[in-house]
Amino acid sequence: MQVETVYAQASAAPQVIIYVDQNGNPVSTTTEMPVQAAATAAPAVAVAVSVNNDVSAASAAIPAAVVSESVAAVAQPATTSAAVSPVSTSASNGFGLSYNPYNKDGTCKTAAQVLVDFDGFGGAFATVRTYGIDCNTVPNVLAAAKAHGMKLFQGIFDINAIESSVQTIVSAVGGDWSSIHTISVGNELVNGGQATAATVVAAVNTARSLLRAAGYTGPVVTCDTLIATISNPSLCDNSDYCAVNSHPFFDPNTAASQAGDFLVAQLGRLKNVLANSAQSIVITETGWPSQGDANGAAVPSLANQVTAIAAIKSAFTSNPAGLVLFNPYHMHWKTSNANQFNAEPWWGFLGECPSG
Repeated sequence: MQVETVYAQASAAPQVIIYVDQNGNPVSTTTEMPVQAAATAAPAVAVAVSVNNDVSAASAAIPAAVVSESVAAVAQPATTSAAVSPVSTSASNGFGLSYNPYNKDGTCKTAAQVLVDFDGFGGAFATVRTYGIDCNTVPNVLAAAKAHGMKLFQGIFDINAIESSVQTIVSAVGGDWSSIHTISVGNELVNGGQATAATVVAAVNTARSLLRAAGYTGPVVTCDTLIATISNPSLCDNSDYCAVNSHPFFDPNTAASQAGDFLVAQLGRLKNVLANSAQSIVITETGWPSQGDANGAAVPSLANQVTAIAAIKSAFTSNPAGLVLFNPYHMHWKTSNANQFNAEPWWGFLGECPSG
């Protein structure tokens, strides 16, 4: 499925109806367009919260027909100068994408905001990857993922707090692991010099043992850059599949149109150093920024972002489960710096966050 990004001046605000269970956790949404709105009105989101007393444990969204008592509340996200047409949610394309529940100022998003953001990409993706347990990420993102028929790829950020992090995940899941795709332990810790490969492997093994005792039988992995993993293949050898982050933009010899070919070539390099060359590999981060400084042939622009993501998706058409796109929305809570070509906030392939 091709990502088509269209910018247009917003003239009317949709009303997003959010259904929650008896514990206040969002389980589904529906969007209604107003009959008429002033052309100059600022975008706003009206949120109606309903209490559903009969919530199924299934991952499918709860139909509005079973909703009883309702309470209305209104929230207004930050206004943006342009609106991005959301990806169609009619059917999953099989790919994954990453998500961070942070506002522009770095504060935590509410469960309602998270659900509004998910409405922007919804069921068009199969999996959503998160990086930590802060900001009530596990219950909030898990609820939004379930509402859109998605699986959660949940991260543990702090490898010095494995036990408490696992307990947070176990509590949020409540014994139903059916919507958990993967648990990852750490992100680019070896590449960033924050931990040795041996330390990360020990953390993965500890987390796996605790998760198995809690009833989780799915994959447990660590994620690092492809370069760090090639130098330290034990990161993959001790993961249930090989999870690597790889961004063609950071190779100065790769133009946007070559982004897919770049990834395919790097996977070949990686396979050559793995203890099991047949081990499954998932690219757990990849994308292209729409703004920033040029890195040789890698030039950030909106047009190049569209070209690069199309090339990346084309390269993984036969294996969409092997790809996680980074990132649906711009990340203004990140700071631009020259080492990252001043592109850090601008990786959002759907533009600005719907929830602000």
